[in-house]
Amino acid sequence: MAFQLEDDDAVMSEINMTPLVDVMLVLLIIFIITVPVMKHSVNIALPRASSQPQDLKPQTVRIAVNAQGDYFVNDAKVSDDQLVSLLKAEAVRQPQPQVHIKGDREVRYERVAQAMAAAQRAGLQKIGFITERPFKE
Repeated sequence: MAFQLEDDDAVMSEINMTPLVDVMLVLLIIFIITVPVMKHSVNIALPRASSQPQDLKPQTVRIAVNAQGDYFVNDAKVSDDQLVSLLKAEAVRQPQPQVHIKGDREVRYERVAQAMAAAQRAGLQKIGFITERPFKE
């Protein structure tokens, strides 16, 4: 026991060193066994990393359809044939841009669907819609 009482009821303040020596010997054995294992290592060629950040944010192609059914790509008016050729040129870029389609409230849905079909035929994968929230009265 670590603390024993003597005849005169005084506390003995000696520490039992046996458990501490046991722990020390176990740690010594562990280090003796693991050090030779660590010396026989395998050489691996790790890849080098650059510290320059890469800007891979895809650009956005905005297609707007006005009330008359005219197409506007990034605020420039284009015809139906030009729309297809512009979208094919954008589809080959890496990373592939996102397509945002905004249709006027008065336009026929057919014109918006034609813009979606043209983007799909061109090979664009990410197509989204831009909508406006209605005002609360």
